[in-house]
Amino acid sequence: MAIINTPVTMSNWRQKLAEAVEAGRVLEDSEKNIERLLAGTSDQRAEEVIEELVNDGQWEELNDRFYKTIAFGTGGMRGRTVGKVVTGLERGRSEPEERPEVPCYGTASMNFYNLNRAMRGLISYVKKHLIASGQGRKPVVVIAHDTRHFSADFSRYCGKICTDLGCDAHLFDGPRATPELSFALRILRADAGVVLTASHNPSHDNGFKAYFNDGGQIVEPHAGGIMAEVNALVSDSYEVLPDEGKGTAHVLGSEMDENYKEKLRTILLRPDLLDDRPARVVYTNLHGTGGWIVVPMLRELGFDVITVKEQDEQDGRFPTVDSPNPENASALQKAIELAEEVGADAVIGTDPDCDRMGVAVRNAGGEMQLLSGNQIGTLMAWYRIKTFFEQGVITESNRSRAILIKTFVTTGFQTAVAQHFGVGVVNTLTGFKYIGEKLRKYEEVIPAGKRAGYRSLPEEETRALRLEYSRFFVFGGEESYGYLGSDFVRDKDGNGSVVMFAELSAFAMSEGKKVTDLLDELCHEFGVYDEMNTALVLEGAEGAARIGSLIRSYSSQPPTEIDGSPVAKIQDFSKEDIYDEEGDLIPGAGMIVVHLEDGRRFAVRPSGTEPKIKFYLFGKGEPEPPDLESSKAAVRESLETLWHWLESDAYGRMEGQ
Repeated sequence: MAIINTPVTMSNWRQKLAEAVEAGRVLEDSEKNIERLLAGTSDQRAEEVIEELVNDGQWEELNDRFYKTIAFGTGGMRGRTVGKVVTGLERGRSEPEERPEVPCYGTASMNFYNLNRAMRGLISYVKKHLIASGQGRKPVVVIAHDTRHFSADFSRYCGKICTDLGCDAHLFDGPRATPELSFALRILRADAGVVLTASHNPSHDNGFKAYFNDGGQIVEPHAGGIMAEVNALVSDSYEVLPDEGKGTAHVLGSEMDENYKEKLRTILLRPDLLDDRPARVVYTNLHGTGGWIVVPMLRELGFDVITVKEQDEQDGRFPTVDSPNPENASALQKAIELAEEVGADAVIGTDPDCDRMGVAVRNAGGEMQLLSGNQIGTLMAWYRIKTFFEQGVITESNRSRAILIKTFVTTGFQTAVAQHFGVGVVNTLTGFKYIGEKLRKYEEVIPAGKRAGYRSLPEEETRALRLEYSRFFVFGGEESYGYLGSDFVRDKDGNGSVVMFAELSAFAMSEGKKVTDLLDELCHEFGVYDEMNTALVLEGAEGAARIGSLIRSYSSQPPTEIDGSPVAKIQDFSKEDIYDEEGDLIPGAGMIVVHLEDGRRFAVRPSGTEPKIKFYLFGKGEPEPPDLESSKAAVRESLETLWHWLESDAYGRMEGQ
């Protein structure tokens, strides 16, 4: 990698920094973290970058990079890998529109220094866990990466640390979807897994997402232990083991892909629906990993798939979209335009690491209509539950063991559908790791003798075991376009979601209906459910402080009346012991749910992955007062007025801080 070194002037940048701190332009914590990085890294270029920022008076950039040391949280790490300001050393020989040659330096940034700490801490915990469980062997770690800036570099670096420290590492031969990492970890019976991704975040971000031996993201008790190991590390130096103690690196390629695809086919409940129904679909992977599995899968299932050529290229700049997030209508705009041009029946898009899926479908009026994550999840949950009953998989005698899992901030529409069929519902905190944790629990309840070789059993056999001895997971999802309909992956799966949606679409066609017709029928049966998900974006050090203060203000000064309606109930997940429907204690979290007497409710929580404080608004109306469209409009209007009130109140709270 070519680097252009900035001349070292030996100017007294430390004095300039101290003066900036004294003047209040640089936070004291930023100054401390700058010294922490310089004391803890062996990379001599770090000081040159800091000196350049100081000499250029880039105080805001210094605060954003150093206001904290990025902590290893319950999901791993995520942060900027390209600074708002890119120094000459970081830019190197790259052009302004290209990726810089090196990640941005900073304790609050995603770079090799912080990646080093994360990987070493994870390895340290896994080794201790194996010793404690009486397994004196080399740990096995699976590593995957997406198409983001530095993801491939980070993956190779993690692999090297693994082998240097005595772990066998399995690395994919190119970018792969996050759910395939979860699948591969289970198949290889590995001890841990890592994906280098920031999912749907903007192109300047990257992250380190950690998994444990069940294939799910890390949760307690392992999460706390790993966090302690990582956060205790302040240096990027480590002692490489002698050759005889090192681990071995292995490459994962097409064989694992085919194994995964074979399992994905088992998600189909009625493959016959796809016979002789060659629907035309436009697909975009938004410059990410999805095309690797989705395109061949759809074509093998009989779909006429047309891709958005300018978005096929795996490019971490995501040059054709503002944000590679299928939650955003703008991300699917090119695909929708192509669908109109070629007369496609649907548009499907997945995010860069292919764990989320967004869709647009042609409605009864012939127009392309975007569906929300709540609508997509409700439709797929309804279809799968009803079909399981029709096939006799779920019966009156065993339906008490069937379960749908959703998050607290996912629509109550799914609850209404599941309860109609007598299927249980469990609510979890936001984050698919909590759904994965439930799946681990359900697997472990099966008697040990019965679940021998569980991960290799056909899907029909695992379903039978869960229905007899445990809980049968029929569907799981969250409003942010993440869904799961299988047990062999323990995270949201964009690839599997495409398969489920393809079958739902084929079912609608078999009935002579549009997907939107099915949604209207559910509204007629269960009522009109609508949601509004929005957020306030507050970036950098100042933004993080304001987000923290705002969420605390809701807890310390809860509202009593909102948008003309008295508050009926408040659930404060940071103060109360709240239990889920199975009696499990919900971990404490900075989330508050407010129920109004008029039936509306909302939740507010800081994002764990982006500089946002998120608001989730929920409304419900009768199906026909006087008609369905009028009911939809009335519920939507009630949510819009609620948001106007909440937004004004939020800024008022921040101004008063």
